[in-house]
Amino acid sequence: MKRIISTENAPGAIGPYNQAVEINGLIFTAGQIPLDPATGKLVESSFSHRVYQVMNNLNAILEAAGSDFSKVIKTTIFVTDLGQYAELNRIYGEYFPGDDAPARSAVQVAALPLGTDVEIEMIAVK
Repeated sequence: MKRIISTENAPGAIGPYNQAVEINGLIFTAGQIPLDPATGKLVESSFSHRVYQVMNNLNAILEAAGSDFSKVIKTTIFVTDLGQYAELNRIYGEYFPGDDAPARSAVQVAALPLGTDVEIEMIAVK
């Protein structure tokens, strides 16, 4: 049975989707962009701050689903500039250190919602 995951500690959906859905013990998050859940506005200071905000949003969603980063099995990262790849990897590695990191795809795209430059989605186990 499908369960909808929702938390006020992460930004609400900006379209017809949910923050996450759980089915058969797997949690599928929607792609998260660097929206501050308190203001509903994009974090604009730096690429690093935007990536941290995305990870904070994902952490809140995973917690609401009864999971955490140690249970993430796959991530997909979308960026508008792969020139930011080294900085992205540095921050990502803070959350997924060592040999236990999940599978991952990272792709450059032409544009992302609200004009941001990074979006990340995850699949985790409960």
